[in-house]
Amino acid sequence: MRTTHTVLESAVGPLTAVVTDGALSGLYMQDQRHRPAQDTFGLPADDPDEKPFAQVAEQLDAYFAGDLTEFDVPLALNGTPFQRRVWDALRHIPYGETVTYGELAQDIGSPTASRAVGLANGKNPISVIVPCHRVVGSNGDLTGYGGGIERKRYLLEFERTVRHGAAPALF
Repeated sequence: MRTTHTVLESAVGPLTAVVTDGALSGLYMQDQRHRPAQDTFGLPADDPDEKPFAQVAEQLDAYFAGDLTEFDVPLALNGTPFQRRVWDALRHIPYGETVTYGELAQDIGSPTASRAVGLANGKNPISVIVPCHRVVGSNGDLTGYGGGIERKRYLLEFERTVRHGAAPALF
């Protein structure tokens, strides 16, 4: 198993992209809660312009320019079967929309597991691309976000703005 990493600049600050055997296995914000130790990211990439780093950077640039609403980079999500079910469900939340933790629990067939869904959501290893920012509290409040509430607020507002045809704002 070969794991490498590089840091990509984005509208929400530096993102550490981690690739394992040719697939994105992590995308971490600076000061992100549940961010693994740096030594788990492997060696720095020999060439950060090679695939898949270049593909991730290109798609993130297009997303933050308001030109991309769905990512298709290859992913390697490493977690428990329950976490992977939650992370897969996150990828089906439409761009610019939100769901509650309870709705997400219902969607994965575990209607009483909203707290467990919240915990799995918080441990999502691939921010932005696996859009855990699209999950809100039962009353619509912005609840915890590994990258910080201000980033969550920005990402949600950014997507709503782009979806309604306005120019995206800067973080």
